[in-house]
Amino acid sequence: MAEKQLSGLRVAAILTDGVEQVELLEPKKALENAGAKVTVISPKAGQLQGFKHHDKADRIPVDMELSKANPADFDAVLLPGGVINADALRMEKKAQDFVRVIDEAGKPIAVICHGSWLLVSADLMDGRTITSWPTLQDDIRNAGAQWEDKQVLRDDNWVSSRKPDDIPAFNREMISLFSQGVDQSRRVA
Repeated sequence: MAEKQLSGLRVAAILTDGVEQVELLEPKKALENAGAKVTVISPKAGQLQGFKHHDKADRIPVDMELSKANPADFDAVLLPGGVINADALRMEKKAQDFVRVIDEAGKPIAVICHGSWLLVSADLMDGRTITSWPTLQDDIRNAGAQWEDKQVLRDDNWVSSRKPDDIPAFNREMISLFSQGVDQSRRVA
């Protein structure tokens, strides 16, 4: 893996209160170490409450309000999990629209744990293959996707993972997928 293989890549990390902190911070760190710029985007300004499972963790600063975020300004999306985060975020029409535009453009999406609820609510599951926290499998199947219990899974422009224990594999596949996006954008330019 090249030191800064994601140099210039703009990643939108979309989340809200209740995010599983490690599912944001570890992938964010891996992306930044590879040269990407990660922008934390939320429906609310200020700071978000991170969680470690069911317990409050650190406050996480928001870089941009969702109402001001334009999908055209980003090359990829990171959707961390956390039950509270994912359940609230899936109801945000602007978040649904954002991931829909990213997906329709063929840009990469990395999703872990409960984060896939947003993709379900955005009506993007039909014909896809994805993994997630196991309790989401019925929602995913009912939305038209195939669910598999795997540490990490790639399907076209998506990479998905189940839980915090899977983060090392998730990060490797996410960086690999996102670097293909960089390669494609450089060929177009």
